[in-house]
Amino acid sequence: MTRIMSLLLTTIPAGHGKALRLKAGQAVRLINTHGTQVVDCWAWNAHDLDEHMSMEASRVWSQRLNPIIGDSFVSTYRNPVLTLVEDTSPGIHDTFMAACDCHRYRRLGVAGYHRNCLDNMFEGLAEIGLTAPRPILASFNIFMNIAVQADGRSLKTAPTPGRAGDYISLRADMDCVVAFSACPQDIVPIQGGAANIPRDVHYGVIEDSFPAIPPSQPWVP
Repeated sequence: MTRIMSLLLTTIPAGHGKALRLKAGQAVRLINTHGTQVVDCWAWNAHDLDEHMSMEASRVWSQRLNPIIGDSFVSTYRNPVLTLVEDTSPGIHDTFMAACDCHRYRRLGVAGYHRNCLDNMFEGLAEIGLTAPRPILASFNIFMNIAVQADGRSLKTAPTPGRAGDYISLRADMDCVVAFSACPQDIVPIQGGAANIPRDVHYGVIEDSFPAIPPSQPWVP
């Protein structure tokens, strides 16, 4: 761990995962230390791991494909779990793409084992003594650059436009567990700059609340 500007930071090594517990009102700040890294994110109700953050339900809630400050991510039970309260990045994040897993890398031609975000999710939780009830491919892909094309149907995958030191902060709206994976992807050019090499990122827990930004309300037609 290191301390920067009074925030105690934990390193998520390139290609690996970490998990942490947050109490309602705390926030986690995720720092794109080198500016080139995509980070997959999951969250669960700390008191019931069967309830987890859902990208599908969150898009219905916010009526947005990509979140902005003030948007909440809701659970499979439609309860706010995390709210985006700070974002110094270009604001490009993804809720579409599935987390990489061993099957994805086999399809990309990898022989043998390749580190992947889904395994990182399980490993991060195991480090803090927890087991996810099920795999969750629908992650919140922070700093990932997936754009809807002019035809309104097609998606374009491009490298992250993140800058060194960019960060986002996610406030807990319930007692929750959050897992991050510093994505190991080194075949598809989404991160790592020209070298396409995954890099470390850092996170720190913020004790101060963000009272000016309440959880967002569900969209109602």
